[in-house]
This record gives sequence, C-alpha cells and structure tokens, in this order.
Amino acid sequence: MQKTVFQPTAMQYNFDLPVNRFGTNSYKYDTMPDNETIPLWVADMDFETAPVIIQALRQRMQHGCFGYTAVPDSFYQATIDWFHRRHNWRTEKAWYIYTTGVVPAISAIIKAMTQPGDKVLVQTPVYNCFFSSIRNNRCLLADNTLVYDAGDENTLPTYHIDFADFERQCADPAVKVFLLCNPHNPAGRVWTAEELRMMGGICRRNGVFVIADEIHCEFTNGCRYTPFDSVSDAPCAVCVSPSKTFNIAGLQIANIIAADDGIRRRIDKAININEVCDVNPFGVIALQSAYTTEGEEWMNQMKEYVYSNYDFARAFMAEHLPMLRVTKLEGTYLLWVNVSSLGVSGAELAGRLLDEAKVCVSEGQHYGAAGRDFIRINLATQRQKLHEGLKRMAKVCLNHD
Repeated sequence: MQKTVFQPTAMQYNFDLPVNRFGTNSYKYDTMPDNETIPLWVADMDFETAPVIIQALRQRMQHGCFGYTAVPDSFYQATIDWFHRRHNWRTEKAWYIYTTGVVPAISAIIKAMTQPGDKVLVQTPVYNCFFSSIRNNRCLLADNTLVYDAGDENTLPTYHIDFADFERQCADPAVKVFLLCNPHNPAGRVWTAEELRMMGGICRRNGVFVIADEIHCEFTNGCRYTPFDSVSDAPCAVCVSPSKTFNIAGLQIANIIAADDGIRRRIDKAININEVCDVNPFGVIALQSAYTTEGEEWMNQMKEYVYSNYDFARAFMAEHLPMLRVTKLEGTYLLWVNVSSLGVSGAELAGRLLDEAKVCVSEGQHYGAAGRDFIRINLATQRQKLHEGLKRMAKVCLNHD
C-alpha cells in the first residue's frame, strides 16, 4: 500500500488538526473498547466547530446565568435568511416550531399526524432512528425499498426510486405519512426537484402527509439540494438543524417548518405532549452564529475537505480494495460500501473490523434489510485518521478467508 498517500491540505481553517475526543464523554469515542480504536461510525464530525460559533458561545458562557430561554426574533430571522439566500426557499416566522433535535421533531410529527396502527412509509435502506420513531408511536412500517443500481467498471453504484411501488404503497389507506430523507442517509442520494415533485404529487393525491428530514441539506457534492416544500404542494413538515453541518449536535437545536396553520397547531401540541418544547441558550446562540457569512465560509471549506476525503477514500479503495463497491456520494458525509463480494454480511465484516483492526464502522442492516450487504463509513474526520482506518480495513479484507 504505497501509492495512495496522505497529503495535508492548505485552507484557512485547519481540518487536518487532530482533536483528541477521548475522555470528553463523546458518544462516538468513549463507547469504544479502547483508545486505539478508530471510530468511523456515528454521524458526528471530528472537527472543531466554526470559530464564530465558539466565540459566541464563550461570550454567552461568561454571563454565568443559564436559566430558561426565550427564543428571540433574531433566531427565526437567521434561519429564514439562510434558507432564502442559500436555497431560494422563502419561509415565514409563523411557520417555525423550534425543538431539541430532528429525531424528537420526527417523533412528535408522527404523533400529531397518525393514530396507533397507521402505517408510515419509508425508503430503505434509511436512517435507523426512523424505525424507532415509528415504533414508539405504535405505528407500522411500510417500505418503498430503493432500487440499487450496481453500475459497471465505468460508473459508481447508486440508487433510484421505484415509483410504481411508491404509488402502490401510498394508495394503501393505512399509509398516513411518508417519512422522506433528503438528502438520503445512507444511500447518498440528493433527490432532484423532479423526483421530489413526483413523490409529492403521489402523496397529495393519496392523502399522505410528508415529513421531510433535511438535516443533511448542506452536504451536497456536485449537485443541488432542493427543499421539499419549495417544489411540492403536498401537505408537509420539514425538519432542519445546523447540528450536522456545524458539528453541534450536543447543543440540541432544530426547527420544524410547516406552512399550514392547522397542521402546525397539531404538531405544536405533540411537541408539548412529548415535552421537547424547551431549548437551551447555547443552541439558540449557536444557530444564530452558524447562519452567518462567517459560518458559511467555514462550512464551505469544511465541505471541500470532506469531499476531498471522499475522493481520497475512493482512490484508496480502487487501488487496494477493488472488490468493494463504493456508492456514488451526492450528499451527506457517509460512505456507503457494498461488501457482498467478500461473502459476508455488513454486520459480520463490521464485527471483524472492530475485533481485528480496531476500526468501528456502521453495519448496514441497522438501516433495514436492504442494507444487509453494506457498511457505512464516516468521512468527516482528519484525513490522516481516515487513511489509517482504511489501511487497517484493507488488512482485514485482504486476509479474509
């Protein structure tokens, strides 16, 4: 393994800078068996957040009083301006409901829009917390499984939607909600405006409410993110947060955006029933600081670094692990890899990587049966760490019986 080598990057912000996260109660790191294990699993970046956010948090902390927080108009305006400027999506303050995170938001919206026994449609393989949000609301799962296109020697694998099956699923009177992932985790698709319009049209005709999880909206690689609500007139609620983009998930802040007054009242009631209606002062400050020109510049450089990690990982695997199939990454920072050629499931390989190589990746079956032959690798880390993780993976895969 001599050809694919680590090269430091030259940027205003130093994303190569190692950050020791062990001993900080990090879920990503401090759940590992030991400090030698490289965690490339949960969707949590290894970069310090934008300096503009750190400065604002430091200033707020120095005040020393952290009581109940009233969310100011500037919070809403920052979000409205960000989505209008970056994505040409016009929203209004009245459409917003703030909450602690996108997963609590999804759970509350399902509670608001369903009754126990109703079905919620998803597109597997899909974010594993969707399953628990559906189950915890005593709803049933309906699955419009995405179609895997394996590609050939000249094209990367990718996914597309089986629209005939999607329409059949939505025609089931028991299906009350479609839970959309846009961009899609872990398939790496950024749905086009036309795909979103088609899904929205089918949902509207069949009376299916759409929940759009758009937490990864800023992570696009050579394509354009389209907010679902900006291209469809289907009844919907869109869930967004700066948490993934700026590595501030622990600050617990997110927004639900729903234009319809009646729907918003139902969601707001469910938010209060689930008791996720209060947020902390640091989350509010962090969002306002993130959604600035300084935050945007940091984000742009961070994305450039992450997607150069994607190019690096693809080159490494093409050279050293050509038997594995890397899915085309249009969005998110999560590499989806087909390992079926090894004759093991993703879960089996993930177990071996942890035990034999001290590398932790996500096993694909967490994202539904359609993910059985896959592993998911988090690319949002220092390139040197990624390189070491890939080298360790290669030793296990190449020595596989």
